[in-house]
Amino acid sequence: MKILEPISHVTQPAVSVDDLSDPTVVGAGIELLDQDAVQLQSEALRARRVTVRLEDAAVVFHSTNRRVRTRTSVRQGLFAWVAFGPRTRGTVNGLAVRPGLVLAAEPGAEVGFVSEAGWQSVAYLVSAPELVAHLAARGRDSELRLPRGMEMLQVEPEASGRLFAWGKRLAEVAAREPFRFEEPRRERDAARVELFDTLFSTIDVAGDLPDGRGDRTRRAQSLLVKRTEEFALAKAGEPFHVGDLCRAMGVSERTLEYAFKELLGMTPMAFLLRLRLHRVRRALLAARPGSTTVSAGALNGGFWHFGEFSRAYRECFGELPSATLRRRPEPNGDGA
Repeated sequence: MKILEPISHVTQPAVSVDDLSDPTVVGAGIELLDQDAVQLQSEALRARRVTVRLEDAAVVFHSTNRRVRTRTSVRQGLFAWVAFGPRTRGTVNGLAVRPGLVLAAEPGAEVGFVSEAGWQSVAYLVSAPELVAHLAARGRDSELRLPRGMEMLQVEPEASGRLFAWGKRLAEVAAREPFRFEEPRRERDAARVELFDTLFSTIDVAGDLPDGRGDRTRRAQSLLVKRTEEFALAKAGEPFHVGDLCRAMGVSERTLEYAFKELLGMTPMAFLLRLRLHRVRRALLAARPGSTTVSAGALNGGFWHFGEFSRAYRECFGELPSATLRRRPEPNGDGA
């Protein structure tokens, strides 16, 4: 396993607050996670990410006002546990978020989120050596089962609520008074100790989520959607139809459409259009001045009718692709 340098050693401030209005750049500015997002509604996005780095651990608070599909990977060397707000609605790899659920993920695991409006979550990220050291110091290195892949754990709603509330409260204090987590380290060290106490007290009472038939179906639908996305992106510069997707996935059109509507609330082709538009926007924002054109970006994204492309782009992002090409993301990663 590749081990990261301590989180505090990365050239990042102890506290980062990112107010995001462009889903195509949500992965910018955070070194702990790889994130890829597609906004599923055309209304203006207002998302917030607060990151609090505590030596070899970190707390990341997320919130959003619109439905967004996010694929998030934990960087190598980090274990992750995620608690959800009491009124949060959405899915995790197809499973509906509900009270009493905690997500656990090993280093490198990818998780697919669909965040509904009003989403709030807190991720606890701990470096592998720090976690092992804490467990050994407590004489518990053989007791606590570390996550394998991505797992959904079940606890009493009060326990998951406490885990979420502690992280959200820390993020609110850090966003309001970030200087408390810089030098000197008294507040940061106290928060770090409390983080492990809060996290372990929740994991201690967690059990495996019962594997119901409905949950198995939703996980299968989530996997089908992911495989379809990957196929479509591999064919980004080529035209394809629903029949091509069905043949590649080995399912009927009805099965494919039902999976997309259940998970994302739209048809496969409607979502894949948004996915390709997001990829084009990301490329236009990242382009050096004079290095590309809107037409080249459209063709690379598989768009052959430039007029239809421009209309779809404007409907999705509220501006023409030529305007995007002339601008650059803000320093905090916000491309709005």
